[in-house]
Amino acid sequence: MKKGMIKATDAFERVVHWSLALSCILLFVTGLGMMFHSFNFIGNVMGGLRSLKYVHNFGGLVFAVSLVLAVRMWWHEAGKFEMPEDLEWMKAAGGYLWHVDNMPEVGKYNPGQKAFFLAVAVFGAVMVFTGLLMWFQPLSPGLLILMYPLHALGFVVLFAFFFVHLYLGTVGSPGSAPAMFSGWVTRAWAKKQHPKWLRETEESGSLEVYGEEKKEAHSAH
Repeated sequence: MKKGMIKATDAFERVVHWSLALSCILLFVTGLGMMFHSFNFIGNVMGGLRSLKYVHNFGGLVFAVSLVLAVRMWWHEAGKFEMPEDLEWMKAAGGYLWHVDNMPEVGKYNPGQKAFFLAVAVFGAVMVFTGLLMWFQPLSPGLLILMYPLHALGFVVLFAFFFVHLYLGTVGSPGSAPAMFSGWVTRAWAKKQHPKWLRETEESGSLEVYGEEKKEAHSAH
């Protein structure tokens, strides 16, 4: 670890992130294996379609717990848009689609990340809710059959957002991945991607820099 690196995430945040991400991937794969005949071979790898269903259902429980923890942990910073700065960021498309000289400053999470978080929170909840109803089947057949298209809709939305998130967390924004692997990022990356968050944490004394002691915030006189 190089001196001067900035801590962006703690261990608990990374555990929740990866529990959510890996369980989501497992649900994608096993769900495809049950939904489409051409993907039934996935069930063969896991010992048959019955075993595949068990893996899918219990993977869903891991996803549900991870989702609750993620919403509780990140809602304050990622669940609400801050105006007008977030709107200005969106007008500039975050600088991803064209060059922007002076990007609007946003907090720890930009509007794109907030949109992804909200999509996961809302449609993840839809998938958990419909999945539990499909598993235990407490409804009449007429109502139960409505859960399947809702479950499929949640899959389509999360599947699309997942790949956008994967791209922007790697190729689209070089230097982002270490935030969810080691928890540490470079100061240059933090200054470019989250200048407002960097400035506020420095001013408050809460910024953790590798190889340095935390600076106490100056009290006003």
